Amino acid sequence: MQFDKPATTNPIDRLTAVGRPIRRIDGELKTSGRAKYAYEWHDPDIRYAYGYPVGSSIAKGRIISMDTSAAKKAPGVIAVVTAPEIGERKKGEHNIARLFGGNVVQHYHQAVAVVVAETFEQARAAAALVKVEYDEENGVYDLAQAKGSAIKPDDSQQPDTAVGDFDAAFKSAAVRLDETYMTPDQSQAMMEPHSSIAAWDGDEVSVWTSSQMIDWWRTDLATTLDIDKEKIHLMSPFIGGGFGAKLFLRADAVLAALGARAAGRPVKVALPRPFVANNTTHRPATIQRIRIGAERDGKITAIAHESWSGNLPDGPLEIAVNQTRLLYAGANRMTSMRLATLDLPEGNSMRAPGEAPGLMALEIAMDEMAEKLDMDPIEFRILNDTQVDPENPDRPFSHRDLIGCLKLGAERFGWKGRGTPGARRDGNWLIGQGMAAAFRNNLLVPSGARVRLGKDGVVIVETDMTDIGTGSYTIIAQTAAEMLGVPLAKVAVHLGDSRFPVSSGSGGQFGGNCSTSGVYAACVKLREAVAKKLDLNSQDVSFENGEVRSGNRSVPLSEAAGPEGITVEDKIQWGKLSETHQQSTFGAHFVEVGVDRATGETRIRRMLAVCAAGRILNPITARSQVIGAMTMGAGAALSEELVVDTRRGFFVNHDLAGYEVPVHADIPRQEVIFMDETDPISSPMKAKGIGELGICGVSAAISNAIYDATGVRVRDYPVTLDKLIGGLPDVA
Repeated sequence: MQFDKPATTNPIDRLTAVGRPIRRIDGELKTSGRAKYAYEWHDPDIRYAYGYPVGSSIAKGRIISMDTSAAKKAPGVIAVVTAPEIGERKKGEHNIARLFGGNVVQHYHQAVAVVVAETFEQARAAAALVKVEYDEENGVYDLAQAKGSAIKPDDSQQPDTAVGDFDAAFKSAAVRLDETYMTPDQSQAMMEPHSSIAAWDGDEVSVWTSSQMIDWWRTDLATTLDIDKEKIHLMSPFIGGGFGAKLFLRADAVLAALGARAAGRPVKVALPRPFVANNTTHRPATIQRIRIGAERDGKITAIAHESWSGNLPDGPLEIAVNQTRLLYAGANRMTSMRLATLDLPEGNSMRAPGEAPGLMALEIAMDEMAEKLDMDPIEFRILNDTQVDPENPDRPFSHRDLIGCLKLGAERFGWKGRGTPGARRDGNWLIGQGMAAAFRNNLLVPSGARVRLGKDGVVIVETDMTDIGTGSYTIIAQTAAEMLGVPLAKVAVHLGDSRFPVSSGSGGQFGGNCSTSGVYAACVKLREAVAKKLDLNSQDVSFENGEVRSGNRSVPLSEAAGPEGITVEDKIQWGKLSETHQQSTFGAHFVEVGVDRATGETRIRRMLAVCAAGRILNPITARSQVIGAMTMGAGAALSEELVVDTRRGFFVNHDLAGYEVPVHADIPRQEVIFMDETDPISSPMKAKGIGELGICGVSAAISNAIYDATGVRVRDYPVTLDKLIGGLPDVA
């Protein structure tokens, strides 16, 4: 199905299943422990072996020699596979660093060997016996130090943008802001570490793994193993969190496959927790300079956003200026990004890449500018709203209601407006309120599905779409139920298998909208097949209560399916609507904090998010996505930072004891409001993404609230008490 015209009335609009607050259909499996995650697949008739990785103890250099003799003699050891023995391998399309093979070390904890043994404990003990001699090279590990050597990337990656004459407009502006903001390296810190099981059958391999993008992994694993893609069967039906860290093939799958081939048995590999930070990916640190010029009445006349980030050679930028290109009006504009070469582990996608760290800076800058103008921060944002792409005014937004989010949020939150920082108190606590706009682009990815109608009237949906805890099973079931007029109990959803049609996968908050659109396309084809079989006009039939109806004729779906059933397959493909219209999601975050006036300890008292993201396919799962994102934003604001050892080139706090994430008790009250809207230009579902919008702007709202409480403006995240305590009001 080609989606190249705005959606009109269609079966989804009935909203008998779609849009309903239906609890997760996979929830019982998960809460009862019957949902099998990657490492948990177990066949009692199979003797599994266990692999344990050996990580490089240097960040840059070469392997000179490796002594595995003691490891091979250790109890229970079956095989030891080393990177030098395997030799240099082709790198997958989506990988920056080489995952395994060869003598070159690109980053700390790069896998240099895997030890396979009868038990996990034996493999771990033997891995400690592997001795590696390196030729260590000097590396660069500090973004601030490397900033001066940062370069402009190829325009195909991210070009600079310029509209009007920023320099002249900024120089002549009545009110100006010029500040620098810094965000640190951050870890996805998902509950489930990267884990895989591999089993060979001749020259074919089956891999149970934890992957957000089945087809990407399968393709890149084939490249790395140097085998035909069709000889790989990849399965990932349940994933214990990813947040971008499992978008791309990781070392666990490669080590499991190579270890299993060497051992002649199925092998399980789970990366130890320190490897999650140093061996996989993380959100790169940024240094961002923002300049805003405005007239006395608050109208922005000049806005510029420059960002610096670092990565391994050929790695991507952290695209922190994206939202600034689209969020606020201003005739004279400029954005640019520069990339420094760092010898740290790979920097790549983490929930809302680009917008999350970019809004951490931009929405503080907007707050600071509002203060300079003596305006309420909400009024300042409303004044500078735009209904068209500011860099291309001929290109309107498909649907944009940022103003509605701001106004409704202010009303529901009880926004008190700007006061004197440090004036509100509750005992020893300094009380402050902060807000920020939320923005995240709506991305479109082709997505396929296979739908089967059985003789029992049960609808089976198969797609390689993944569920990373987001509710994919449920919204896909709701889509099929709506399209075919059957109760949810009559729909079975099978996900995460490379033998199924290729889907959008889970990432970039495109998964929900795109995968359900793919199922929609397949269901349209199935409706047409049923109508043709019954000799009915597909345009005149309706599917309701398990029946196909046309005029006075009514046929049960089970009868229409016949003894053989009906199977169809289709996918959604996107036309040029995303080129003619800017598709984005919007929101507003409001936060109230308390800051201890003696210690600087910050406590979040309450949070509110108002989101405008097209049709909400399931309010329960969507709310869970937003409150989870809000919580991640709170961590980014107050505690999360991968601390870099700039001498040795690794992240020091590489476990969940040292990398501090928020817990339930840290945020006593969270509220989410969804604007009642649809976006027919986005998809036949008239939906957009929601999973990443919830983190965008949260950290700035918290920082702005801390400023309101204390009068201390921190521009270097996270906002820890040591950055506050010297500027707190005197204790009376």
